[in-house]
Parts: sequence; C-alpha cells; structure tokens
Amino acid sequence: MAELATIARPYAEALFQVAQRHDLNAWRQQIDALALVAGDAGLRQFADHPKTAPAQVFDVMVEAAKLPLADGMRNFLRAVIDNGRLDALPAVAEQFHRLVSQAQGVAEAQVESAFPLDAAQLAELVAVLEKRFDRKLTAAVSVQPSLIGGVRVTVGDEVLDTSVRARLERMKTTLTA
Repeated sequence: MAELATIARPYAEALFQVAQRHDLNAWRQQIDALALVAGDAGLRQFADHPKTAPAQVFDVMVEAAKLPLADGMRNFLRAVIDNGRLDALPAVAEQFHRLVSQAQGVAEAQVESAFPLDAAQLAELVAVLEKRFDRKLTAAVSVQPSLIGGVRVTVGDEVLDTSVRARLERMKTTLTA
C-alpha cells in the first residue's frame, strides 16, 4: 500500500492546489464519487482491456459518477486515466481529504472505545480532545472490547491511551522492573 500512497501524493497535491481556488466541498464530493467508481473491479477490468480507449474509460467514469464534474476535475480525471493510475484514485481521494482538513485546521481522530459511545458522550469526548490536542477534530469511532474500558485516541502520529488494558500493561511493567 505504501506504493499507492507514493503514487497518489503528487496527484492529490496537484488536485488540492487547483481545488483551493474553487468550492472545496464540491470538489470533495466529486473526487469521492470518482474514487468510488474507480474502486469497482469491473470498471478497472474494462479500463485495463487493450482495446478500450482512454476516452471510453473517461466517459464511463463521468457517467457512473452521477455528478456534474468541474472542468478542473475533468482534466484531472483525464490525466489519471492517460497515465494508467486509475487504481490509485481511492488513495488520491484519501490524501486529498487530509490536505483539505489540514488547510481548514481540522484533524481526524481515530477513537477506539471499549464500549459503544452515544452522541452526547462522543461530543463531550471530542470537546476534551480538542483542548488536549489544541485543534479542531473530527472523530471516527470503532469499538474494541479488548481495551476492557476507556479509550485510545490517535490523532496523526500522537496517541492518547487511557484504556484499562494500557494501564494494566504499565502496572505490569512497573511491577516486573
């Protein structure tokens, strides 16, 4: 996967530079729709067929996206298809989202909880985390019963682990040292 990320980075950065001059939310929707279409195995098989012309792949992608595409997005899609990088489009979309979030001062927080969180608990947790990490956060929550209790939060390369499992590991290390 590191290879796709490496391929996707320059495409995402170029797309972001153009999108900054326009409505970022509209461009987000467009790249998401194209990434979803590009993720389809049948479409990639069609695109990889030697008798399929790049213009045919472009037309199918635009039709399947079911969104009007901005001229810049159309040019971007043509470049991706012409360079044979259709398989990297989902990774481009992911990196594009990161660049938009950074520009808006928003970071993504991966929250792992031992138990499901309701909306009020999540809102309270996000408010505390925003103060702790000193930035605006959007949270993606997953339930990990192996944590026993508490939460583990990852924001970028920072990790805040207040789970019972982590506390038990620290106690074990202290007692065996």
